[in-house]
Amino acid sequence: MKVAIVSPYDYARPSGVNDHVNNLSNYLTNQNIISKIIAPSSKSKGDQENNFIPMGKPIPIPSGGSIARVSLSVWLRPKVANILEQGKFDVIHLHEPFAGAITLSALVSNITNNPIKIATFHSYKGSGLYKIVSHKLLEKYSKFLDGRIAVSKPAKDHIYKFLPADYKIIPNGVDIDKFKGNNPFSEYLDNKINILFLSRLEKRKGLKYLISAYVKLKSQKPNVRLIVVGGGKVDSESLKILSNHPVEDIIFAGEVSEEDKIRYLHSADIFCAPATGQESFGIILLEAMAAGIPIVATNIDGFRQVISDREDSLLVPPKNIDALTQALLELVNKPILRKTLIQAGHLKVAFYARDIISEKVVNYYKYLSR
Repeated sequence: MKVAIVSPYDYARPSGVNDHVNNLSNYLTNQNIISKIIAPSSKSKGDQENNFIPMGKPIPIPSGGSIARVSLSVWLRPKVANILEQGKFDVIHLHEPFAGAITLSALVSNITNNPIKIATFHSYKGSGLYKIVSHKLLEKYSKFLDGRIAVSKPAKDHIYKFLPADYKIIPNGVDIDKFKGNNPFSEYLDNKINILFLSRLEKRKGLKYLISAYVKLKSQKPNVRLIVVGGGKVDSESLKILSNHPVEDIIFAGEVSEEDKIRYLHSADIFCAPATGQESFGIILLEAMAAGIPIVATNIDGFRQVISDREDSLLVPPKNIDALTQALLELVNKPILRKTLIQAGHLKVAFYARDIISEKVVNYYKYLSR
């Protein structure tokens, strides 16, 4: 079997979709299945992996409170079609097929060996594309697909409103072994309890609510520290809160490498995900569980696909600073509860191991090939 995995997003930048693509590609390679990843990239060609085929340069496009870095170069369509034709792939697996020119080009390309075309839909109320493009046009393009995957029920419900069809729900997976071990940053190994925020600094990620909660928490528990890791600029509202309520022990680490991301996870005592919505799944929650960190997160649709309140995490209403403060305070005060959540998290994340999830994807390939 030969598989082409096509993504619309900048392959050089960390993201949940890129993690999913990498996990799947690595699994296929380990199973002696040839795979190639085709996506735009902001890196030079010399920096690429052997199984990666760069296709155009991405540009930033606002998308549902985030920034999607995709290629809109429609003139690359003949090049995409040629690569797929020459590759003689049995399966073309598209991720968010309508999110950029690369995936759309692969979708509509006529390949002589007639490979199976499958799409995975990741987003949940993220893109306004489906509201802009006519239903007839979307239906026309979607007819090129032989199979459809959604990473969660919210993702399925979202895309189903625009493209009613049968969708197989296969969640994102995580490379559990990658997050094992213990290699924290030595400067955080003191008596302070480290609360970690790890995400792109976008409004929908809810950083300002965490900062507000931290200000309140710090007044009660001086031995806490907040570590903020992620690319982007700190929003003006968060800066205003810090200006009006200056507190110590807030670290802004910026964007970090994958290796350092894991080290920050190993340096944390509590992981906090205060997102306000538009999350289809929550791969970072799986990574936190794999690294052995108790979680405080918002009770939103996407996160509820992964974690459960009082079982493996503490969930609070989005944008509720008081509830967020109390949940953090509870974990600071109760080390036994932290251990209980960690143990439950280890059991939960095992069901999302990369090989288990990737095997489900390959089985779907085989099912459609019958």
